[in-house]
Amino acid sequence: MKKILPLLSIIFLFACAEKEAGLEYISHQESGLESHMLDSLDSFLGSAGSSSLMIMVDGKIAHQYGDITKKHTVHSIRKSLINSLYGIAIEEGLIDTSATLEELGIDDLNTLTKQEKQASVADLLKSRSGVYHHAGAVSEGMLENMPQRGQYAPGEYFYYNNWDFNVLGYILEEATNKTIYALFEEKIAKPIGMEDYAGEFIEIDGENPDSEIPETDGFYQKESSKSKYPAYHFRLSSRDMARYGQLYLQNGRWHGKQIVPKKWIEASTTPHSITNPDYGIAYGMLWYVLYPNENRSTKSYYHTGNGVHMLGVYPGSNMVLIHRVDTESPYSFHQGNFYQMISKVFGSFK
Repeated sequence: MKKILPLLSIIFLFACAEKEAGLEYISHQESGLESHMLDSLDSFLGSAGSSSLMIMVDGKIAHQYGDITKKHTVHSIRKSLINSLYGIAIEEGLIDTSATLEELGIDDLNTLTKQEKQASVADLLKSRSGVYHHAGAVSEGMLENMPQRGQYAPGEYFYYNNWDFNVLGYILEEATNKTIYALFEEKIAKPIGMEDYAGEFIEIDGENPDSEIPETDGFYQKESSKSKYPAYHFRLSSRDMARYGQLYLQNGRWHGKQIVPKKWIEASTTPHSITNPDYGIAYGMLWYVLYPNENRSTKSYYHTGNGVHMLGVYPGSNMVLIHRVDTESPYSFHQGNFYQMISKVFGSFK
């Protein structure tokens, strides 16, 4: 009997590990989804060029399309990924959100002005720094809307600003003495059982048109002629991104352990800048927020990537929505398809 008990213990532990490794499933009937509507959704995703989609309800996979294990660049969803790392670092006393750029010794190639250096970490988190310096990984659309240097004081104006986001990565690494990728693996990926993320990363020259996106979990994109601070990109599978969304839906808890402070999630998904009053959309801190209005009774939050990727957390429906496109290869999926996808997902519920 003494020899059998250790063996039984090993089998039990292995079984628990296997259960943790995979997300559970829920039937369409239990989740409130209509099968024929999901068939229509899948047909649309196939014709539009989606790579994968996941609908999580009550913490379980209610529907999936495509290869949910394949890793793709998350694009701007990278901001919501470091949101968790900021919440943890602030809780641990490693980062003071009232600290200014001047106090942190932060400058850039084109020297920041005295006014710009008064921007605080909180201003950067809200994308309201007032620093309109060149930055890495900036799209043409972002450049078109960028104010002039000195046009607004710190905290005065919202502009979706990659300089803010890239510098936030630098501040986080300086405060923790770890790379973003190692930090994410330690603080998030391992505790919530991500299956495909291993923290591997590389650096690429963003100014070299021949640079290719590597098959890693992340990469720094340096554009040395523009800024000292590289953009940090993540590559995640849909199932790992779904776990991340579920962590937030559960107010930062995973299997009874508080991973991300609940008060941080509430603070960072509080509207700080109204970006589209007609649709009730705001920006919090590294998350977009759908705030309650005459058309919706509960708050939801999300981030998109390149106008086609989606990480959505819908507490009122106890749902997480993930949508991915293989943007590392030629693709046809566009923003119009994205809105159709959202409509079809919500139209699938009874």
